[in-house]
Amino acid sequence: MFLLSLGSICLVLALWFGFNVKAKQKNFASLRELTPNVQDGQYVFNASGCAGCHRNPVGTDRLELSGGVVLKTEYGEFYVPNVSMSIENGIGAWSLNDFANALRLGVSPKNQHYYPSFPYTSYNKIKDQDLVDLWAYWQNLPAVEVQNIDHDLSLPYNFREGLGIWKKMFLKNDLVGSDEEKRGRYLVEALGHCAECHTSRNILGGLKIDNWMKGGENPSELGTVPNLLETVKRWSNEEMEEYLASGFTPDFDVVGGHMVEVIESTRLLSYDDRVAIYNYFKALIND
Repeated sequence: MFLLSLGSICLVLALWFGFNVKAKQKNFASLRELTPNVQDGQYVFNASGCAGCHRNPVGTDRLELSGGVVLKTEYGEFYVPNVSMSIENGIGAWSLNDFANALRLGVSPKNQHYYPSFPYTSYNKIKDQDLVDLWAYWQNLPAVEVQNIDHDLSLPYNFREGLGIWKKMFLKNDLVGSDEEKRGRYLVEALGHCAECHTSRNILGGLKIDNWMKGGENPSELGTVPNLLETVKRWSNEEMEEYLASGFTPDFDVVGGHMVEVIESTRLLSYDDRVAIYNYFKALIND
């Protein structure tokens, strides 16, 4: 009944907005004026956790971005795509502008909406230079010839047209955290896209800003996602930094689930950036 009601709402909204919901690429011409730095792009790649979702789920090389991970949700199953430099199966034929449209608008080179299982609602806040550097690094990654698997979604979610409506409501550039912790805010809200899992969603799948980083039900319906604000209340700066570097908690436990992949990325950040992440969450508590 819930899915039917949500589908009806999306259908009515789609009819209301009409052609305005169609996906269309934008020309990000100014990006071509920037000089890319591949080494900096590698850092952005790690800070963004790209390998965590797109790596081969049965392989050992985190840079083989063949996709294949299954994201189970109430809407159906999303299959993470191949984003290697394969021309046939990945994004090897993309331009910088295609890459920018995907990250910032959730629009494909074929002018189709991407589902927000791809967290462009966070990545749209990426800085111009970081985006250019990331693409420069990405072009040095290997091509993996693995075919993509189509998403298996229930009606009406297998029709992408309604995503234009969803974007009008929820694809925003607004930042939530304090201006006093800009580096941590950028790492958490843009590159790290932490809110995508650690903030609960409303009936239409948009993030509940008033529940920012307070956790909630796991979209896969397996357990819950932790409340990060409560965690930071219990942990010190040093304990959080150690957790992000090693995966070990102050309670002598070890990270599990999808956070294992997250730690594989955060351990590659600088000490100062891991501390900045803690300071960002601490500032949320003090606001």
